[in-house]
Amino acid sequence: MASLPQSMTVIAHGEGGPPEVLVPATAPVPQPRADEVLIRVMATGVNRPDVAQRKGEYPPPPGASPVIGLETAGEVVALGAEVTQWRVGDRVCALTNGGAYAEYCTAPATQCLPWPKDYDAIRAAALPETFFTVWANLFGHGRLAAGETALIHGGTSGIGVTAIQLAKAFGARVIATAGSAGKCKACLDLGADHAIDYRSEDFVEAVKRITGGKLLDVVLDMVGADYFNRNLRCLAMDGRLVIIAFLGGFEVPKADLRPIMTRRLTVTGSTMRPRTTAQKAEIAAALREKVWPLLEAGKVAPPIHQVFPLAEAGKAHALMESSTHIGKIMLKVAD
Repeated sequence: MASLPQSMTVIAHGEGGPPEVLVPATAPVPQPRADEVLIRVMATGVNRPDVAQRKGEYPPPPGASPVIGLETAGEVVALGAEVTQWRVGDRVCALTNGGAYAEYCTAPATQCLPWPKDYDAIRAAALPETFFTVWANLFGHGRLAAGETALIHGGTSGIGVTAIQLAKAFGARVIATAGSAGKCKACLDLGADHAIDYRSEDFVEAVKRITGGKLLDVVLDMVGADYFNRNLRCLAMDGRLVIIAFLGGFEVPKADLRPIMTRRLTVTGSTMRPRTTAQKAEIAAALREKVWPLLEAGKVAPPIHQVFPLAEAGKAHALMESSTHIGKIMLKVAD
């Protein structure tokens, strides 16, 4: 650590508020714990949980950095005492526990992955948060299998573009929802078999029509309460509803539970941040074995919508909250 700077630039959010509260500040360079690496950050992804944390709605867990940022890519510059799988100079992308809106960031060594072949920092940093989340929820909790049909809400979000591509890569039939004709076309271009403009069509009726009344095996949902009853009506016998966010609220005042019993439905969901390091390590290992080859073969890729310099994190958040983007919004930190 002696050759590294003592301080660094981070993006602070003060007491929270609108995107304008995100401003550069100075903070000490963190020291890696025994099981962590210290990364010189080159790029960082912007995600919905970042927006929630900025607003004060998603506080970091105990012991995590108060700085926003859950994914990063860069160069390993220091190792914790117990780290053996990485070396100083390795280029990694990482699912962090926070702190990625900064020039240096720590991450558990087991939550790091190598950059896929021919990837740069921006593309590598676009991977961890959405790929960990989709793998754990769509294929873990949702148990999506080849030959099944999945509905992916928010098809052009960072989660959506990842879920569409991975579901197709593993042999599923994919229906996506999006908020405009242009976004529906983007879903189809990414490989979705069908796309539904939820602003102009009832997605329940569209699912019935598309499936010939057979309905769905899995729904991946980030809307929550507003879609709960309609999601249940879309599911076939033994179907699974996986909820990963509550953009449409988290309280369902008049939930109809009958479909759960009559069609043996499973309603589940999760967030990534509270999982243990060991649990995240298992996801990382599965991604390296089963998904990294797809990335390196060009069969799956993270669409990048726009890249902002770190100092303009507020503009990046404003763009995310506008929901006009297709794919990932990124922050460039260093070359």
